[in-house]
Amino acid sequence: MPVQHDIASERELWDTYAAGIRPDVLDAGPVFRWTQYADHGPGSELLGSPRSALEIGCGTGRALAALAERGVEVTGVDLSPVMVEKVTEHWGPSGIRIHCAEVLDYLRKTDETWDAVYSVFGAVWFTDPLKLLPLIASRLSPGGVLAFSHPPAIPGAYGPQGMYKGGFAGRALYTYRYSYTPRRWVGLLRQSGFESAEATILAAPTEGHIGTLIVTGRTPGA
Repeated sequence: MPVQHDIASERELWDTYAAGIRPDVLDAGPVFRWTQYADHGPGSELLGSPRSALEIGCGTGRALAALAERGVEVTGVDLSPVMVEKVTEHWGPSGIRIHCAEVLDYLRKTDETWDAVYSVFGAVWFTDPLKLLPLIASRLSPGGVLAFSHPPAIPGAYGPQGMYKGGFAGRALYTYRYSYTPRRWVGLLRQSGFESAEATILAAPTEGHIGTLIVTGRTPGA
């Protein structure tokens, strides 16, 4: 059953998260990685060689900065005004464009297209894929790439999963994240207009630790 997102409440949740980010995280410099573990797994090569890229749920902007250093024209979208202000102040001089918007609303209104769209533990994890994936496909260039990552689903727990902010005390701020098997993600991409799709769970560098789901898809070529 579809869930009803409260965007104002979710914005407050992500503002609270953004306010807690330490300055040294941004000062650590550009980095592009898909997993929650440093120096583990693939890098930006999953995007191919895009001339332009959009990150949805761009967070700290460090991945955008890493692509910008390679000459990619990058754009970021994030729901949190606090995060967007921090990222713009830190990375704005690098020519990175950051928009403060809800991702579905942004993709519906923009007429821009990109060679690659990606999400690292970002908006793909927190947005209804039946609504989001067709919009992404419509904003990708022919042969464009979508790639995203987040933790794999807990066995038996699929679909939208409620998540409170920072534990179980304080104001009831919450959002939903969407968890599916790799096979289901492939099916969702294909029914959303992607010509090809792959999904895999990359094991953690330490046995028994949480792995990373990595999904890629490509739209029909020119």
